[in-house]
Amino acid sequence: MHKLVVLYPEPANPEHFREYYVTKHLPLVARMPGLLAWRYSFDVAATRGETPYFAIFEAEFADAEAMKAARESPEGREVSADVANYATGGAVVIHYPVQDGVA
Repeated sequence: MHKLVVLYPEPANPEHFREYYVTKHLPLVARMPGLLAWRYSFDVAATRGETPYFAIFEAEFADAEAMKAARESPEGREVSADVANYATGGAVVIHYPVQDGVA
């Protein structure tokens, strides 16, 4: 599995961010080809001190190639272009292959 994570610093208008993100941006995300699962939260906390992030999003793909194809698709390009409409604090995007742990 391959994960894509987006970390959002505090936006200029948190209410606009929440409203736009849920009603407009996430429906675009859901249309991305190859997307296996996605989740988000506005309740981001740090274990110590204040968190540098307002929101987090994570998406799962079968592998890095599936993620790349999704991001380069028309739907993926639309998702990327839409970020400027709500994320006035910017966005940090990271991705990585997931390694299973043993309990």
